[in-house]
Amino acid sequence: MKDIIGKAVIDYHSGNYIEDIISSTNISDEDVLPLPYLFRDFKEMPRLEQKALQLAKGKVLDVGCGTGSHSLYLQQKNFNVKAIDISNGAIEVAQKRGVLNTEVLNILDETERFDTILLLMNGTGIFQELSQVVKYLRHLKRLLRPNGQILIDSSDIKYMYEDEDGGYWIDTNANYYGELDYFISYKGEKELPMKWLYLDFNTLHFACETVGLDCELVMEGEHFDYLARLTSK
Repeated sequence: MKDIIGKAVIDYHSGNYIEDIISSTNISDEDVLPLPYLFRDFKEMPRLEQKALQLAKGKVLDVGCGTGSHSLYLQQKNFNVKAIDISNGAIEVAQKRGVLNTEVLNILDETERFDTILLLMNGTGIFQELSQVVKYLRHLKRLLRPNGQILIDSSDIKYMYEDEDGGYWIDTNANYYGELDYFISYKGEKELPMKWLYLDFNTLHFACETVGLDCELVMEGEHFDYLARLTSK
């Protein structure tokens, strides 16, 4: 990983904001990811994120924390929060913004236990592929304290395969339709391609059943997105 996002958020935080991140996938054209969006405060967050933060309790792990917006909000509410990300640049910025407990860490290497684990901004993305969902869920379950919860959001992107007649052109012989190749670039530099997973709720629910987690649909968003709450059975 070249840490393109890390470089971009360092530029923004340092006052060197001159352009945004460009993203695309194997099924979609280029789109702009505005850097200010990665520094949003609570009132600028989508309703699903706001709801997740309002449901947080106890000791919190913010997975894929980015610049620390969620962690900062919870700190202001006197929560004990640990923020992790695989991006060195993002963690550097989160620290400079005031997040107290940060670490450059892959979630699979986390060993502490928490009352709330947050995976937001398409939290299922870190699973990468459908075949890895159970592995990640089992690990997340091990990180929960008694009566703990995992708050995770995603989207059912089946709509992206809809044709003009209202049908779908999904290849049933291909991989799960939510498995995408994700590409980003910034200032002309391209990041290494990443696997990114969008998971529909029913598929997440089935995977949770497999590992002994209850999966509750907390809220649906305005564009096929949802927030789920996972707890141990």
